[in-house]
Amino acid sequence: MSKILKVGDRTITCDEMVPLLKQYGLLPQLVREVIIDNALANFQLTQEETMQAYKQFYQEHKLNAEVDLQAWLESRGLERQHLNHLATRNIKLERFKKSTWGENLDSYFIQRKAKLDRVIYSLIRVNDMGLAQELYFRIQEGEQSFSELAREFSEGPEAQTGGTLGPVELGTPHPMLANLLASSQPGQLLPPTRLAEWIVIVRLEKFFPAMLDESIQQRLINELFENWLQNQVKEYLQKNILVSR
Repeated sequence: MSKILKVGDRTITCDEMVPLLKQYGLLPQLVREVIIDNALANFQLTQEETMQAYKQFYQEHKLNAEVDLQAWLESRGLERQHLNHLATRNIKLERFKKSTWGENLDSYFIQRKAKLDRVIYSLIRVNDMGLAQELYFRIQEGEQSFSELAREFSEGPEAQTGGTLGPVELGTPHPMLANLLASSQPGQLLPPTRLAEWIVIVRLEKFFPAMLDESIQQRLINELFENWLQNQVKEYLQKNILVSR
């Protein structure tokens, strides 16, 4: 059996490596990184791109001098031969993401938009329907403001802000609450509604439709990449389990 690593008094062999990775929960991470490297194998950078990648890498890790670089490598058990792979990997990865999923962003954005739209809303939550009805009519008749009643009666953290929450994406609140907000108009006061263990009074204050700007594009392309990668890792691990049996 080939010896590949010595830690203290223990020598680890090739045959022990995969079982140890499984034991410590590290095998999925290893598989993930190998899958990424396989995907990036055919991506080449120009000399200018490589220089820029090194510059960004040094800045990110605050490697301002040769002594800093050497200390950084040694602290991670790395050698200089590993540096090119580390420095250029991110830019290759971003290129892979864009070339693979860039053309799908418009359709994926349409699928995700309903949960990316943002809202500011007011909320009062209580556990008594009679009280909720009374508070609702007070607001509706203008006897007291939503904010005043939320501070006095709401039983959640929103009481500290006079009931105001947001801006938040519609994928954040409880799905039933998100549906109420998505179907409301700004300023519309919704009657008391049971939501899990609470009775809630809700008013949509502002609605901000999601736009496919640069930040959303990057977020969505990262989501598509992560979905693909998780499926790839799952498939590889299942094959590995079958082989090991």
